[in-house]
Amino acid sequence: MYIGDEINMLDLIEDEDVVVTISHLGYIKRTSAAEYRQQRRGGRGAKGSSTRQEDYIEHLFVASTHHTLLIFTEMGRCFWLKVYEIPEGDKTSKGRALQNMIQIPPDDKVRAIIDVKSFDDEEYVNSHYIVLCTKQGIINKSRLKDFSRPRQNGINAITIKEGDQLLEAKLTDGNCEIMMAVKSGRAIRFPEQKVRPTGRGGIGVNGIDVDDATDEVVGMICVNKEDKSKTVLVVSANGYGKRTFLDDPGTGEANYRITNRGGKGVKTISVTAKTGSLVGLLAVTEAEDLMITCVSGITIRMVSCSLSVY
Repeated sequence: MYIGDEINMLDLIEDEDVVVTISHLGYIKRTSAAEYRQQRRGGRGAKGSSTRQEDYIEHLFVASTHHTLLIFTEMGRCFWLKVYEIPEGDKTSKGRALQNMIQIPPDDKVRAIIDVKSFDDEEYVNSHYIVLCTKQGIINKSRLKDFSRPRQNGINAITIKEGDQLLEAKLTDGNCEIMMAVKSGRAIRFPEQKVRPTGRGGIGVNGIDVDDATDEVVGMICVNKEDKSKTVLVVSANGYGKRTFLDDPGTGEANYRITNRGGKGVKTISVTAKTGSLVGLLAVTEAEDLMITCVSGITIRMVSCSLSVY
């Protein structure tokens, strides 16, 4: 197909699912999903990437070659990268440095990635939002439409105050519940509607109250209210973890009560010298696998259902 005198590149690209991996040191690649054969439970698995000794895979997800990635950095910048533009490699290749593909400043770092299926689908773009949160508990919500015009040098997705950093970015349908958790062991749950959409680049509003300078947000999840399969997983610095349903499946009583944004929330895990501080918050289903990596580089893989539900 021709548009004026230009060729629409998507018409030349096969629409297929690929596995995209990005390492901690910023190397990216895509691999055909067909290379990852399904194995029985208890199998040995397979080597997924060749990395330096001090490097490890930090982001891994499946996306279509026709999709676009929104890449968010610590300083609140957003960059676009089409999946088909990511260098192709086999499972054991290292990939290419992401900073050679998009213009991320040397002192900035990728913090979050959102997979967008299409910016041409007007209904999809107008019905979805991007929710951002920072380490100091600030939350910002913008319409996906505000990110529909790519710029080579990137854009400001959120204004980051001095001493703060962007932590998470999530794509929502406007009908989610948001949870944020802090290092001191508290978590807050509130409806997405409590955060009104503003234009991109705004400062945002308080999502959760952070105790002091030693405390910070460690994670944010956005769960659709109709999805009853998700459990909330919290993990501590010394390797302790537990799963909890947002609402008790039997009684329907809220395990995490719904409050207004900006409050202190409720205790989600007891932080002691034995457990260490809270370091992670995820929304997982029974069927998903977990990959947990320590600072030392040791990685463990387990099925989420092996963790007890409290």
